[in-house]
Amino acid sequence: MKYLVIKCGGSVLENLPRSFYEDIVKMHASSEWTPIIVHGGGPLITSLLKSLNVETKFVNGLRVTDHQVLDVVEMVLSGSVNKQVVRNLVEVGGNAVGISGVDGGLLKAAPTSNAKTLGFVGEVVEVNHSIIQGIVNQGFIPVISPVGIDASGQRYNINGDIAASAIAKALEANLCFISDIPGILVENDGVKTKIDKVSKAIIEQMIEDETIYGGMIPKVQAAIDGLVHNIPEVGIINGFEKNSLLDYSNGKCVGTKIVLEEEIA
Repeated sequence: MKYLVIKCGGSVLENLPRSFYEDIVKMHASSEWTPIIVHGGGPLITSLLKSLNVETKFVNGLRVTDHQVLDVVEMVLSGSVNKQVVRNLVEVGGNAVGISGVDGGLLKAAPTSNAKTLGFVGEVVEVNHSIIQGIVNQGFIPVISPVGIDASGQRYNINGDIAASAIAKALEANLCFISDIPGILVENDGVKTKIDKVSKAIIEQMIEDETIYGGMIPKVQAAIDGLVHNIPEVGIINGFEKNSLLDYSNGKCVGTKIVLEEEIA
C-alpha cells in the first residue's frame, strides 16, 4: 500500500474546486495510492480571533499561542475546517473520517525550542500511525487537523506543513503540498517560470537570497526534513488545475519535485 499525504493550507482550502476533491476520491477508489489529508485553517483562525478582539502575533510565520488562542485554534481546525473537508469529500462520493492529532494521541507533541516566545506551539515527537492505518483499513480517507498533545494532556498548535511531514515520515509516504501556484517559481528577465525539480542545496540558497519567501519557506523546509528522514518524494502542485493531483500520483511532470542532491541527475 502506497500512502500519499496531501497537505492543504487554510488559504488554499477555502477556494479549492470540486474537481480537487473528485481527484482524491478517484485516487482512493483506484487502490494504487491511499490519500491522507492534513489541513490548516490560518485565515479562519485569524478572522475568529479578530471578531473576539484577541490580538494575533506571528514569529517567523508561527502564530504565538496562549490558552485563549489555543482554544480558538482547536475549535477552528478540529471543528469547522476539519468537518468541512469531510463534507466536501462526502459530497463527491467519498468516504472520509475527520480526526484531530489529539485523538488517540495521534500527534504526540512537545513545545518548540522557542516556547518562551511562541507559547503552546509544538513540534511532533511521535506519530501513532496505527490510528491512521486503522481508518484506512476500514475504507475511509483520513482527514487530520494539526493539533497535538503531550503525555500530561497539554494541547499544542502545530504548523500544518510540519505535521504533514511528520505523518509522511511515520508512514514512509510521499508528500504533496497543495498550492494556488504551479510550483516553485523563479523570475528571469521579468518572466516567471516553474522549476520542475530542485535540490536541498539550491532551495537553501533560494531562501537565503529570498527567491523563496513567506509561506513557501515552511513548506520547503518541511519537505527537506522529510526527504532526509525517508520520505520517498515531495511535490508542490497547483490544486486548482483539474487532474493535477491525479497526474502527480501517476508520475507525470506536474508542479515542482523536491529531491536530495544525490538524486539530481
